Amino acid sequence: MSMTEHPRIDAYLDAAGLRGEEVESAEVSTALRDLLDALGELPDEFDEAALYRYVVPMLSEDGTCSLIEELDPTPYDLTRLLGAPAEATTRKLRLLNQIVDRAAGVTGADWLGIYQRRDRPGQPSALVKLAYRGRPSRGEFPLTPAFAEGSTNSTVGLSGKAKVIRDVAAYTAQGGGFYVCDDAVQSEACLPIFSDSGEVIGILDAEAAPVGFFSSERLAVLVASCLLAGGLFP
Repeated sequence: MSMTEHPRIDAYLDAAGLRGEEVESAEVSTALRDLLDALGELPDEFDEAALYRYVVPMLSEDGTCSLIEELDPTPYDLTRLLGAPAEATTRKLRLLNQIVDRAAGVTGADWLGIYQRRDRPGQPSALVKLAYRGRPSRGEFPLTPAFAEGSTNSTVGLSGKAKVIRDVAAYTAQGGGFYVCDDAVQSEACLPIFSDSGEVIGILDAEAAPVGFFSSERLAVLVASCLLAGGLFP
């Protein structure tokens, strides 16, 4: 992608409904350049197995809530949906992890993750977490209207429209659905990831403790991350 390709950035901002957040195309372009510069080799000591398996919290009996302080003894295993580790898949997961690393570092978000829309045998499609930084959280968010009532991730995955929540306490007090992974979180930005044809193929979710955390400058970094991530899904 050319770093001066503002039409593609503008198209994303329009499709995601982010014009009201005053995100500047030039800021997204700068963030894209920074993210691309960060996509290098991972350290030699990096645990490749960690690309495919990660710790998740236990879920309530009905699967609607994470038991935040209780970890599942069985890690989430991406090979269930992605298949056995392969060179091409491993490379894409490496790059997605580098995007998450850089975006979290630049924005200062407490939690940041990238999810891909995947079909699940015998179940509704779900958003599957491919890369994240922050405390453990669930690996899948079902893409159903019922689950979306209490989940920003599923709402954005179904609608293709970004949600920026500046005050979680006020939002939930007014009846907004919010899936709690960390009681300290008071700001959330959840953005869609589109295919070249405009289909919603995933989301990026970011959270932070301070109210009003996601400024237009931080959102520009998240938009840039979405534009890059869409071409790196396995």
